[in-house]
Formats: sequence, C-alpha cells, structure tokens
Amino acid sequence: MERIISTVGEDNLDLFFFYGSPKEILSEYTALTGRSSMPPLWSFGLWMGRDTYSSEDEVRDVAKKLRNHRIPCDVVHLDTGWTETPHRSDFEFSKSRFKDPVKMISDLKEQGFHLSLWQLPYFNPRNPLHTEAVESGYVVLSANGRPPVDDALLDFSNPLAKSWYQEKLANLLEMGVGAITADFGEAAPLEGVYADRKSGLYEHNLYPLRYNKAVVEITEQITGESIMWARSAWAGCQRYPLYFSGDPENTDGGMAGTLRGGLSLGLCGFSFWGHFIGGFPYGSPRELYRRWLAFGVLGSHSRCHGRPPTEPWEYDEEFVEEFRRMVELRYRMMPYVYAQARLCSKEGYPVMRTLFFECPDDPTCWFIEDEYMFGEDVLVAPLMEDTPSRDVYLPPGRWIDYQTTKTYEGAGWHRIWAGKIPVVMLVKEGAAIPCLELTQSTSDMNWRRIELTVFASEQTTIAEGRVCLPEEGELHTLCLEREGEGFALKEDPLEEKVQWRISTVPA
Repeated sequence: MERIISTVGEDNLDLFFFYGSPKEILSEYTALTGRSSMPPLWSFGLWMGRDTYSSEDEVRDVAKKLRNHRIPCDVVHLDTGWTETPHRSDFEFSKSRFKDPVKMISDLKEQGFHLSLWQLPYFNPRNPLHTEAVESGYVVLSANGRPPVDDALLDFSNPLAKSWYQEKLANLLEMGVGAITADFGEAAPLEGVYADRKSGLYEHNLYPLRYNKAVVEITEQITGESIMWARSAWAGCQRYPLYFSGDPENTDGGMAGTLRGGLSLGLCGFSFWGHFIGGFPYGSPRELYRRWLAFGVLGSHSRCHGRPPTEPWEYDEEFVEEFRRMVELRYRMMPYVYAQARLCSKEGYPVMRTLFFECPDDPTCWFIEDEYMFGEDVLVAPLMEDTPSRDVYLPPGRWIDYQTTKTYEGAGWHRIWAGKIPVVMLVKEGAAIPCLELTQSTSDMNWRRIELTVFASEQTTIAEGRVCLPEEGELHTLCLEREGEGFALKEDPLEEKVQWRISTVPA
C-alpha cells in the first residue's frame, strides 16, 4: 500500500483531488487556481534584447537595423543598463544616456516597436529608494524586527508598499513603456518579518504571487493589457502572463533543460512562457544559436536575450538570412499562434505541451521529453545537438512535414531530416493552419486576408482549424470538406470579415 506523508505548518489543511485525463486535470486545477489572461498580440512577436542596451543611441540603432535587415520584430528590451547606475532599480531612465526617453518610445511605436524594461523589487543601500522604503515601513524586516542592513526587499503583503511600488511603474507605463520585466522575487527570507507580523513560513511562497500580481495589475490599469516578463512564480501566478525560464547555459544541455523545464511549467497550469534564445551567460555559438532560434520561434513567446551578440548582424550576412527566415516563419503563422493562445487562455492549457497531454493513451508519449506539441496540431522536435537529422517519435495518426511535405505514419519512430530551418516540424493530418502575409510588425498585419493551409493525404476528407481575430477576441472553429483536389469551408463563421485563400499540402 502506497502512502504519502505531508507536513504542514498550520492547524488546518484543505486537500483537492483532480481526476481524469491530463487535459481534464489541468483544466480543473486552473478552474480553481485561475487561468491566464490573454496577452496582447504584439507580445507574440519577436523580443530583441541583450545584456544590455545602455543608451538611447543603442536602442535607436538596434531598431533601425532590425528594420533595415527586414527582420520582423515587435519588442526591444532594455535590461539592467537603462538606469543611471546599472543593476540599481530606481525606476528612472539615465539622464546622461537617454536624452528624451518619451520621444524615443514614441518614435519606436511609430516603427512598430514596444519597449520592455527590466527592474527588481530589491533596493541596495546605495539606492536612494532604500532609505525611503525603509523609513516608510515598506520592506521585509529582519528576524529581530529591525530593518535590513543590506538589500531591502519590498513587502508586497503591505498594501501601502504595493501602492508605492505601482506608482513607480505607472510613471514608466504612462510614458509609453509596453511591458515590465519582473525579475527575481525568489529571495523572500523565511526568517523575515512581514506586514501584520507574519513570518516567511506564510509569505515566502506567496511573495512572487503578490509581486507579479502588482506588476500586471498596474500594467492593465495604465495600458489595458495583461503582460509582464517574470521569473519567480507560485501556484496561481499563471493568471498573470508571462514567465521565462531563467538564465540557461549556452550549451546543448542548456537548450534541452530549458525545454524540459518549460514543459513541466506548462503542466502546472502556465499557458505562456518564453526563454532566452541562445542561452545567457556568454555569447552564444553561432551553430547553437541557429538551432535554438528555430526552437524558440515555435513556442508561446520568442525572445533573444543574453550576453552579446544577440543581434544576427553581429555574426555574418548568412546568419542574418537564416535568422530572418526563421522569424518570418513565426510571423506568417501568427493566426495559428494567436488562436492557440486564445484556446489555452480559455481552457487553462499550455501552448507548448508534452506529447502525452494530447495523446495520454499512447504509453511512449509519456517518456518523450525532447519533443512537444505546439498547440493542438503542430509537433516540434528541436535539434538538440549539431546534426541535420534526429530520431522523432510520432503519436498515432499521419503526420506531414511542414518543410518537406513528406508524410509519416504515427505510433512509431522515424529518422527525420530538418529542412532549411534547423528543426523538425510536423503537422497533424487534417489540420488547417491559418497564415498571414508577411509584415515587419504585428501592428501591420492584415487579418482580413487569411490563408488556410490544409495538411492532408489522399485519404483526408475533413479538415479543421481555429482562428481568432485580435480585434474581436472570439475563438472560431473552421470546418472544411474535400472538394475535388482541394478543400472548402463548410460554413464561414467570419463571413464578410475575412477573405480566405485555401491551399493543400502536399499539393
């Protein structure tokens, strides 16, 4: 007989049991603890950053080069160097390196860019805000009940401290900043004394929940959009998108570990997450970066970040071409990405999910940790080492290679070669993938003309897809039937709103 022993620090304990398939369990769990709100469309575009852009000139230069090289992008991220003293969060642009941040942000928006800013809720003693926060009683006290002698952690269990902090962020958001990076949040001391004399036993795990909630709440209040970029989390944090996997190594193992961690996060109810494409601590080797980017554009959110270089033109012209091709794939697929995101927000599913989440009755799927389903219909197998092909397990059914159009039978292993884009990407037979004409920013996308690509074999008679127009937010299911050598919509839920172009693969 199996036993599970749990030790709790309170007199009462509530236990919840969830039964069913993985989808049913996760849906019920998120119905209880909360589901992610829908991030804005622009957040699904490419985020470009490094550690760090430190001046207005650098920001304007990278934005200019992205457009000159025709690399689609929606976000430029400023990491630890946008304040006067790098790494010291005082919520003000450096006056010596940013001449007119309001004008800079406005100009970026005209070019189709949003600005993301790094910050953290810890105050170094040399930070002018340290004294203000301590004297106002806004920080976590030491175990002896006295103010900390080193870094002061903002106490988000104190409503006054939360309001003080949100006022700092509001000033930036009102300037036009699109998203705040809520970095750190894991260091709430267990021995600390919090508001209402509570200890870290109660507050340590709640700290990231309170912290991230504060960031998203003020962002929604000012911009009307639910978005941040956060690292720490706890149960319920999935309500406040989105999260990232920390600072992975610039290695094959770092890439593989990022995927495993992200798939586990998805099984905890987090619909949206991203990672630092290429790894973080050092400049990413060219060969690793290209494979990681191919993996990175086929996920919930795509962000290039880490030690320089992260911009493709810092490598060579051939890499610029490869980089552009991979990012263009994501932008063309934006209707698929956005519809799947809407579905996940509605049902509590992860955009990137383990194979067994979709195919729980296939025993082998429970042991695959280096492949994933990108939404309902696309299977992705990243190249985890420097090789042009890899062994791929395919769940039951027929699967069609997105790049080569070759068809494979599922419930078995196959050696599959990647195409020009260094990743193995297959589409479920009978899936209709919506695509758009290519643009440099999501703000320029024409959602009135959508191409439906039906992935079908000769035996396929019915196809299905999903679409969600950003301006209306309603998720629609598209049903298609074979007509001769092609397919046609049975009914058009978006009649007079969308012009459809329907094609079939293989042709």
